[in-house]
Amino acid sequence: MKRTTVYLCVTLVLLITTWSGAKAQTCKLSGSITISGAFALYPMAVKWVDEFKKINTNVKIDISPGGSGKGMTDILSKSVNIGMISRDVIPAETSKGVYTIAVTRDAVVLIVSGSNPQLNDVLAHGIKKSAANDVFITGKYNTWGQATGIKSNSPLRIYSRSDASGDSEMWAKYLGKQQQDLLGVGVFGAPGLAQAVKKDPLAIGYCCIGYAYDPKTKQANPGIKILPIDLNNNGKIDPDENFCDNLNNLLNAISSGKYPTPLSRDLYFITNGKPTNPIVQEFLKFVLTDGQKYVTDAGYVGFAKSKLDAELLKVK
Repeated sequence: MKRTTVYLCVTLVLLITTWSGAKAQTCKLSGSITISGAFALYPMAVKWVDEFKKINTNVKIDISPGGSGKGMTDILSKSVNIGMISRDVIPAETSKGVYTIAVTRDAVVLIVSGSNPQLNDVLAHGIKKSAANDVFITGKYNTWGQATGIKSNSPLRIYSRSDASGDSEMWAKYLGKQQQDLLGVGVFGAPGLAQAVKKDPLAIGYCCIGYAYDPKTKQANPGIKILPIDLNNNGKIDPDENFCDNLNNLLNAISSGKYPTPLSRDLYFITNGKPTNPIVQEFLKFVLTDGQKYVTDAGYVGFAKSKLDAELLKVK
């Protein structure tokens, strides 16, 4: 009987200790940090912030979008603790102390209005890379017939980003150029560009998948459609190119490498030097571990464990 009592007491002590330790782990962090930058990463980052705060109730995190340019500017000026970037960081930035942690992957897609008068033909033909170049770079093509090969003299209207944008950099890079080379009416932010295209039946533009698709329905957001790229240049969208009609299909195409780079790109958190702030460190560790379970449902592409482990080593 005594032996049983001792075992019960030890068990209770262990349970109390374990419970107390778990509570201490949950409440040990206290303070606040700030995050700003890429619209592309913003929806995913908001989910991570919300889940992180549930287990760290004494932590406050302020997060705001504004484009990759703002994220970079804010990090270089030390105005925020974490920047969000949807493009590669260049050597000139790393030489100033910019430290990168890749956290997920997405893509830039072409979008058109759902009220385009020849929508079905436009989507069936798609657009060749060379034609996209003559729309967005040279300005040689200015009708839907020229851009897609359909029978149409309807003019097309180009929309681009007015702010320093990772989406613009990746779209321009795909065409062999830089953001400043892109033609079109400048619109601030991915949400603004998607809204402008939605309202204009003759519009063509681009944005990240976070503002092109509804992560719940897996379909394009109401009022816009995804314009597929004619990858084999045969003047039509073949079945193995038709993966933009559904978000899950596109995510699979990104994962398998079917969707071209640099339109398919890594998304990054950046800091000014290797992070030393305990809250920043723990948040980044959470993102690269438990936080990855939210990635697919949010409409992003997760990394292989080997890559996550490599990025995690940058934080430790």
